[in-house]
Amino acid sequence: MSSRIEQLIDELEEYIESCKPKFMSNSEIIVNKDEIDDLLRELRMKTPDEIKRYQKIISNKEAILNDARAKAEALINETNVRTNELISEHEIMQQAYAQANEVVSMASKQAQDILDKATMEANELKMQAARYTEEQLAGLETLILSALQSAGGHYESLLNSLNQYKEVIQSNRQALQPVDDLEEISMSAGGSSSGIDLM
Repeated sequence: MSSRIEQLIDELEEYIESCKPKFMSNSEIIVNKDEIDDLLRELRMKTPDEIKRYQKIISNKEAILNDARAKAEALINETNVRTNELISEHEIMQQAYAQANEVVSMASKQAQDILDKATMEANELKMQAARYTEEQLAGLETLILSALQSAGGHYESLLNSLNQYKEVIQSNRQALQPVDDLEEISMSAGGSSSGIDLM
């Protein structure tokens, strides 16, 4: 907030700027004596009051500075305390981070050990399953070969039996061949019975 002296000085400057210049001169002006006297009179009256106020401020300067110093020191002390607290918290957080990293590292190692062990066990089970399957398939193959051999033997025996039956049938047919000739003779003789029983 500007003082009254500053306002009066501003008014003087404005008044001077508003005055008309003297004829044929750039530096001289025509002023109203009464107006400028009023402004100067008020300026003289206000000046002692303003000076007293400034003197009072100057005399109180030390108290103001001491108060400012005390406030600054209190603020610095508070800042130092807070800084130390933050440093302490930072150290605690660093320790917590270090412990957390150690726990994570241990957990990762244990997890890797468990995974490796499980992988080894799984591979062993896979190998055992493969061996068991191979043994079962080998036994099944032996059983099938045995069955094929047995079936082959029975098949050959069946073929031999059928061939024997075929030969017997052929032999019987050949044995019946003369009887067929006698029937033809009998038929050509007029169908008379020769007294021969062809059972």
